[in-house]
Amino acid sequence: MAANPKKLAQELSRRGPHSVLRGDLALAGQPGVVYTPAEGFDLPAIAFGHGWLTGVTKYTKLFEHLASWGIVVGAPNTERGPVPSAIGLSTDLLTTLDICTGVRLGTGRISVHPSKLALVGHGSGAGAAVLAAARREVAAVAALYPSPVSPAASEAAGRVRAPGLVLVGEKSIGSMTSDAVAVARGWGSDDLQLRVVEKANDEGLVEGRRLLGALGVGGAERRTQERTRALLTGFLLHRLTGDKTYAIFSDLTTELPGSTVISDPDVVDRDLGTQVNLLLGR
Repeated sequence: MAANPKKLAQELSRRGPHSVLRGDLALAGQPGVVYTPAEGFDLPAIAFGHGWLTGVTKYTKLFEHLASWGIVVGAPNTERGPVPSAIGLSTDLLTTLDICTGVRLGTGRISVHPSKLALVGHGSGAGAAVLAAARREVAAVAALYPSPVSPAASEAAGRVRAPGLVLVGEKSIGSMTSDAVAVARGWGSDDLQLRVVEKANDEGLVEGRRLLGALGVGGAERRTQERTRALLTGFLLHRLTGDKTYAIFSDLTTELPGSTVISDPDVVDRDLGTQVNLLLGR
């Protein structure tokens, strides 16, 4: 029987079956955190890059969610200042992957398979994840609501051969703060999906209150967080574990609740007007 996209998305928006452990990456020489299932060998793992002027504590629920579905999450807590280095964070992401694969985690009953690795990030951290993927081969890359960084992630994307997922909020697509379309256009392989998350702002993934809230920057959006968790978890479970149950999360032709695929990023420009509504079928 074919998988039901709506049912799977609802399932993946909720916590998975695993108990979750939290650890400190600083014990291995890298400031940051690591979240893992309570036990398991040859697990998949991601390194996650945080957004501008945020830290890893603003993504706790996302990390716990992924770990509950059997995915190890390592997140460096560096480059948090007003002028962060995207190259610096990309290097820390690669270091984090090395730690995840080279150190026996938890009580010794947790290990990561070296071929089941992905780079993920949000905002400027998404740009850093793309920069890191241009430097090292990984199994998958997810750029969640990427914002512009220097050097340009859109140029580095041309050196990425891994399957990619790029998300952009409906409220942010085409804005000067979104780099999603440019990153998708530049991707170095055809195995790339650009998805618009409906009624979402790019900053909605950040959990709780943040420093920039007083300046009018968008705050947390529960629906955006739930939809992002489902899309990301399904994509990673398929790409990193090969579980065909979740193949629809890599399929450009499958309609997934709360999001729409833009099959050709070249049709999108900054003068959107009614164009976005047409792409979303409105």
